[in-house]
Amino acid sequence: MSTPHDPYVRVRGAREHNLQNIDVDIPRDTLTVFTGVSGSGKSSLAFGTIYAEAQRRYFESVAPYARRLIHQVGAPAVGEITGLPPAVSLEQRRSTAGERSSVGTVTTLSNSLRMLYSRAGEYPEGAERLDSDAFSPNTAAGACPECHGLGRVHRTSEELLVPDASLSIREGAIAAWPGAWQGKNLRDVLDALGYDVDRPWRELPAGEREWILFTDEQPVVTVHPVRDAGRIQRPYQGTYMSARRYVMHTFADSRSQTLRARAERFLTSVPCPVCGGGRLRPEAMAVTFAGHTIAELAALPLAALSEVLRASGGDTTARVMTTDLLARIGTVTELGLGYLSLDRTAPTLSSGELQRLRLATQLRSGLFGVVYVLDEPSAGLHPADTASLLAVLGRLKEAGNSVFVVEHQLDVVRQADWLVDVGPLAGEHGGRVLHSGPPAALAEVAESATRRFLFDGAAPAARPPRTPSGELRLEGVRRHNVRGVDVAFPLGVFTAVTGVSGSGKSTLVGQVLAGVLADRQASSAADLPDAPAVRGCVSARGLEAVDRLVQVDQKPIGRTPRSNLATYTGLFDVVRKLFAETETARERGYRAGRFSFNVAGGRCETCQGEGSVSVELLFLPSTYAPCPDCHGARYNPPTLEVTLRGLSIAGVLDLTVEAAAGFFAGVPAAERSLRTLDEVGLGYLRLGQPATELSGGEAQRIKLAAELQRARRGHTLYVLDEPTTGLHPADVEVLMRQLHGLVDAGGTVVVVEHDMAVVAGADHVIDMGPGGGAEGGRIVAAGAPAEVARAAGSRTAPFLARALRTG
Repeated sequence: MSTPHDPYVRVRGAREHNLQNIDVDIPRDTLTVFTGVSGSGKSSLAFGTIYAEAQRRYFESVAPYARRLIHQVGAPAVGEITGLPPAVSLEQRRSTAGERSSVGTVTTLSNSLRMLYSRAGEYPEGAERLDSDAFSPNTAAGACPECHGLGRVHRTSEELLVPDASLSIREGAIAAWPGAWQGKNLRDVLDALGYDVDRPWRELPAGEREWILFTDEQPVVTVHPVRDAGRIQRPYQGTYMSARRYVMHTFADSRSQTLRARAERFLTSVPCPVCGGGRLRPEAMAVTFAGHTIAELAALPLAALSEVLRASGGDTTARVMTTDLLARIGTVTELGLGYLSLDRTAPTLSSGELQRLRLATQLRSGLFGVVYVLDEPSAGLHPADTASLLAVLGRLKEAGNSVFVVEHQLDVVRQADWLVDVGPLAGEHGGRVLHSGPPAALAEVAESATRRFLFDGAAPAARPPRTPSGELRLEGVRRHNVRGVDVAFPLGVFTAVTGVSGSGKSTLVGQVLAGVLADRQASSAADLPDAPAVRGCVSARGLEAVDRLVQVDQKPIGRTPRSNLATYTGLFDVVRKLFAETETARERGYRAGRFSFNVAGGRCETCQGEGSVSVELLFLPSTYAPCPDCHGARYNPPTLEVTLRGLSIAGVLDLTVEAAAGFFAGVPAAERSLRTLDEVGLGYLRLGQPATELSGGEAQRIKLAAELQRARRGHTLYVLDEPTTGLHPADVEVLMRQLHGLVDAGGTVVVVEHDMAVVAGADHVIDMGPGGGAEGGRIVAAGAPAEVARAAGSRTAPFLARALRTG
């Protein structure tokens, strides 16, 4: 029975997503951890139900007119929730932050630093005092007019645009130009303008070369193309565009990531010649504090910035403002992020780093009586920093708040006051609360997938170490905080790269190693210059032993509901072809395109193939309702009349991977896709499940499954950045079986990883550090896991040693 002072949040009849009408009571003023395998329903309970209901109630107190201006989520599918305080959500999902979003803007520390310079800065004699906006590169008052506040400009050169001067223009001397018809058109326009396109580039006069590559003119001329056999080529008006103009236009405006990446190969990014990379106008750069410009302080790691501020002294105004800044910075460094600088751009941060920055901001807010709902705050966090995270969560609780955390990290789970375990499995096989109570009591719940990892400390099964087939060696690596490092990646084995946050792991693997290999592949495919130094290393040896690079990250597989599991893996093409081959489809003349919900013809035109329509309720949250015509099926009635083994195309998309495997038995192309999806632990997903509903871990495993089903040709190197993020230990076991299977099949796998169970099972470990930022960027130890576990000075070693002992 609930009372006005009920100490519990009581949930009754929760049915969001796969939750099976569950009831659960969770005590307030506790650190409560939600556990369960991926897809079990724990996030649906914590975020989709509890947080969503708290947000809905808050918006009901807002004036109706104001509610229309706020993006609102719909009401969750739940019978009743009592005892629910206001809630703050800190999710992993990153917003579409641009380069102007930074550590300083996320934490609001930039605002305080700008105010310090405005009110307490040292101005040149006679200079007017500037408003704080004048110290922001994101405002018209502060941004450098040359680089518009970005600090860097892009330039190109003849050497980049024309890598082989022995070729003529017709032979492709200008490598930066596009291929196919567009490139031919530019060559024909130059020919019509009177330039010799058959003469070797180096023999053309310097003035002509300069105009061809760099002119801003865009002359229009009549082109008389050379007639191809059997084709009529009519004269047309062609417009010339120089190589530089084409590259800059493509890089700035193209929506194609492939085209932008290709254009970037012909550009160098250099500090802005006007502001020197400071991003601000001269009058703002002339103001100093403690002898530093604001750009210099913003570029310092937060730990170093704290030291400068402590030693700064100054008048009363300066002391008040520096004291406030130091307190704000202190919460960020406590969470293990002291290596970050205020000007570090948000897109370069991991989702875990972003969430911890938001957590630090909340810690300073001083709120109490609130439910904080966090999504895996330990993501991307080295085990050495877990204690600091737990201390921060403890302070939030001690301030009179309830802290609800969705988490897989067992050290965090063990410190919980209350544990809600959801399962037992994923999808329709989950959605039940198996345990709600003290963590120790989970030991009695046999159904729980979490119990085995929390209480059974068996040592990992020993696996004979693999012998490398060779090595890929990078020398003189210099990028970000990695300075002058030589490193060898053994081939034909499983390598784990470890180190604290900010030690340089992702820089070394994701940017330098993968970048050098990507450049080599591009150079062999497109005759581009092979230049390892561009990607941050002086030389690279052993590249010829790798035939193919595959990077598997956690970025979404699609940004709209029209992208789904079936479309991404190519399975939908097989399904549509099978429907087109049915007797009914052949009689009606339906082709495979008829069974796509993305094009007119077979789809329901009322909802444009989306299956639902948005209902605008003015000051209430906009809600989605099933389409009144197709009732969520996404197709029109004639298309749905075509069936395959008793199911319409909509019925097939509603199948889980597990069910579809039986349905498509005997269809090799479909069986292969479904088998690999099931093998990576995604049997619970529905074929038509929108990409927007998938977690980062699910997206990564879908990409891995898509790769696994391809025929393997040559030696492939697989690069994965923290593949276990968002995965329950049971899911990690499934994923590791697949990754080790890739190595057993002759490939090489390199993972950046914090999960010590994964590292303990690797053949080779490269530990970076010893700290983050300026204190990192070096290789502390390299060798077999047992060797690294004994390395002196390694912050990873004690945790790896424990994993090798207990599993």
